[in-house]
Amino acid sequence: MILGVPKEIIKNETRVATIPATVKQFVAAGFTVKVESNAGVLSQISDSDFKEAGAEILSSANEVFEQADMILKVNSPTDEEMAMIKNGSSYLSFFQTMKETDKVKSLQSKNVTAYSMHLIPRTTLAQKMDALSSQTNIAGYKAVIIASCHIEKYMPLLMTAAGTIKPAKVLILGAGVAGLAAIANAKRMGAQVYAFDVRPVVKEQVESLGANFIEVESDSNEGVGEGGYAKEVSEDYKNKQAELIKNTIKDMDIIISTALIPERPAPILIDKDMVESMKPGSAIIDLAAINGGNCELTKCDEIINHNNIIIDGRSYLPSTMAQDASQLYSKNLFNLFNHIYNNDNPLNLEDEITNGSLILNNGKVNNGYKGHCLLQIHHHEYKSDKALRRAFDFCKYSI
Repeated sequence: MILGVPKEIIKNETRVATIPATVKQFVAAGFTVKVESNAGVLSQISDSDFKEAGAEILSSANEVFEQADMILKVNSPTDEEMAMIKNGSSYLSFFQTMKETDKVKSLQSKNVTAYSMHLIPRTTLAQKMDALSSQTNIAGYKAVIIASCHIEKYMPLLMTAAGTIKPAKVLILGAGVAGLAAIANAKRMGAQVYAFDVRPVVKEQVESLGANFIEVESDSNEGVGEGGYAKEVSEDYKNKQAELIKNTIKDMDIIISTALIPERPAPILIDKDMVESMKPGSAIIDLAAINGGNCELTKCDEIINHNNIIIDGRSYLPSTMAQDASQLYSKNLFNLFNHIYNNDNPLNLEDEITNGSLILNNGKVNNGYKGHCLLQIHHHEYKSDKALRRAFDFCKYSI
């Protein structure tokens, strides 16, 4: 099998899907690796580094797509790349299928077998393949550093002959991988840290990092979804949550929001009134910007100033640490690839990881993929809104 690694071409992307260390592993396993020239230059990897590892360097993306049996990338294909994908080939990358249904349909028309790094199940065995966690961990870490540059004050407590400077107050919304990384880094920098999450089960993790856990009084775990992810909560809970955040946010110097619900728009946790209640000079880093943002005023991939409050909606923070991000992603990708193809039955759909990450099998939607039902909705026309709602209700309970 020939594996192709083209250069990432979307704006602000600096990562590369494989690094020389994983190229060596692919070659040792019997695969041929072909890399587009300068694919790794923004991750500080030269063509000669790839050649020494055993890769063949090709001069253009078109050559890579033409010669490869399987394309390895960080991002889903652009329109330009889609035109180059050959019929019957395979494709592996991050892929938000419910946002990119047109791309799924295009891959179907080319009988492509496609896998998404977004869909790795949260199991012990799959941890070493979990690229979403490795990349969001970077985003959480970097968000604190960026936020500290936005505010015009110290992060730690400072006692000087001229007086005492109080530590910055930081609120983390969402205590998943990114949120916990943000908590840990904010504490390392000396800030006073608070965290909120709809899942009471994360309280112990938050407090173990030295942060204060703020919570909505509730008798249930209604915010806990499958695989430990958050899920949508009731209207009553949302109202209590909004009041809690409203009362907390006005005293904060930094807000880092990380709340995401799989396959849904990001929940709005910070409305315009809350932003306007914040102290002048404060900053919001919205790590959910790519799915609409947790702040009502967030604009994806933009930094705006609203009444002297900075709202940073950049969605590409892992790419600001390209060397480490590429290293972690390439290892995750190799581990998934090795899991799928390192056996006599490379498409063992009885396997949870293979079945969970496989979107298309030779152009056919994989029935084991959780979004299968919703993809079918996107591919059909419904005669009425009522019929469409019934279809979505069915999916809600079937997945």
